[in-house]
Amino acid sequence: MGGSSVLSIDDWEFASSPNNVKTLVLFGRTGNGKSATGNSILGEKKFKSRSSSSGVTTSCKMETTVMSDGQIVNVIDTPGLFELSDKSELIGKEIVKCIDLAKNGIHAIIVVLSVRSRFSVEEEKALRSLQTLFGSKIVDYMVVVFTGGDDLEDNDETLDDYLGRECPESLKSILSLCENRCVLFDNKTKDEKKQSQQLQELLSFVKLIVAKNHGLPYTNELFTKLKEGYSERQAATLEGYSEEEMLEFKKHREQAYDDQLNRITEMVESKLKKAITWLEQQLEREKVARQEAEMRSKDEIERLRKHLEQARLEQEKAARQEAEMRSKDEIKKLKKEARVEQERAARLEAEMRSNEKIKELRNHLKEAQEKLRKQEAGSSLCVIQ
Repeated sequence: MGGSSVLSIDDWEFASSPNNVKTLVLFGRTGNGKSATGNSILGEKKFKSRSSSSGVTTSCKMETTVMSDGQIVNVIDTPGLFELSDKSELIGKEIVKCIDLAKNGIHAIIVVLSVRSRFSVEEEKALRSLQTLFGSKIVDYMVVVFTGGDDLEDNDETLDDYLGRECPESLKSILSLCENRCVLFDNKTKDEKKQSQQLQELLSFVKLIVAKNHGLPYTNELFTKLKEGYSERQAATLEGYSEEEMLEFKKHREQAYDDQLNRITEMVESKLKKAITWLEQQLEREKVARQEAEMRSKDEIERLRKHLEQARLEQEKAARQEAEMRSKDEIKKLKKEARVEQERAARLEAEMRSNEKIKELRNHLKEAQEKLRKQEAGSSLCVIQ
């Protein structure tokens, strides 16, 4: 491990472990149901688990079970390693204890999330810290278990429904990194068939991870140092020593091992603090970048709104102008039609007057003819007399 960097452990090694022994480590925020998930894997209540705002698990603990096929599974439950902000010293000790329990390496990291709560910034930070502390390739060993399957079932929803509805981009990124290895668990169910199905789905992912990593569990320099110290302590030969010397020798070995644990714990705590600081700065930078992007987006939206408003006004202006042009054409057409009608009326009126005049003239002519006829008739009578 480099002393000056922020604990990016990619110089990892692999441990050899019996093929029939698999070690699973549970990680997750307090209250997400890590211990209950551990009990579901073990098939019995070995870890304390209950609904509590403060959680139950306070220290790393390992329990073992033997599956029906003879496979031995070690399950390590951890305290709230996701609560990084104000417990770095405690968490550093628990990380070392977790590694000490998993001396032969970790076959799968089980990240426990809950469908009852949204994926938080703290959880994102913790998962990034997990990568920072154990190396970026730890995601090759990761499976995500979503607890609260009973809630989804009550709402007739599947895990895919939930992820389609509730999955933020940060969680999508995590799922993508672990190739979408995720399982829905109902830790409250009494249905043995459901218990078996969800466990077998999880174990099938573990089997896939083991095959993908050529059967080799994950370890790194911390695992190696702890394992060396443990081996030295176990390999002590005490033959030929007096009981007092044996006790002294054991005490010395135990003290040496404890000292080594303390040194490694101090190193982890120091690097953990650096990692948390770096992550907080990174998240803050990302937050600022998101805010700037949002501001740019708002500015773009405002510019687009103004452009749309301007376009709307131009469109309304063009519509008014078009309406005015149509109105002027209509008025012109109406005036023309009115003039034509006027002219037609004038002609008709003139024709009417002309007809009346002709009629009047005809009447005068008729009267004149009648008068003339009478005069002629009178003249003829006088001549006869």
